[in-house]
Amino acid sequence: MSDTSQTPSVEGALARLAAVIESRKVANGGDPEQSYVARLLHKGPDAFLKKIGEEATEVVMAAKDVDHGGDKGAFLYEVADLWFHSMIALSHYGLSPAEVVAELERREGTSGLEEKALRKAKERAAQDQVR
Repeated sequence: MSDTSQTPSVEGALARLAAVIESRKVANGGDPEQSYVARLLHKGPDAFLKKIGEEATEVVMAAKDVDHGGDKGAFLYEVADLWFHSMIALSHYGLSPAEVVAELERREGTSGLEEKALRKAKERAAQDQVR
């Protein structure tokens, strides 16, 4: 991770955006006719999950463009779209950006390979219990 002095600002920005997304839920007064977020949430998971898939593909394509001399700004723009739509999904499922940050912090200092091996071992153990 990069400069930790940015953390409060980043977390604050994510928390503010999460609050706006939460306010756009129809149950909280959001109007699908007036708000893109309300419209996606009103349409349900298929709508915002499709957008996440589209945005993820656009991130990959923009990254490939950067690898060949393309604009890093375009890549950044697409990552922001992916994060935004992921935050809509988080809100729908009752989760917050703070919980994602906490999960990343939990993983900090853990080898990605070790973490993946541990996850696979837990999955195998769970499957063995079902059998």
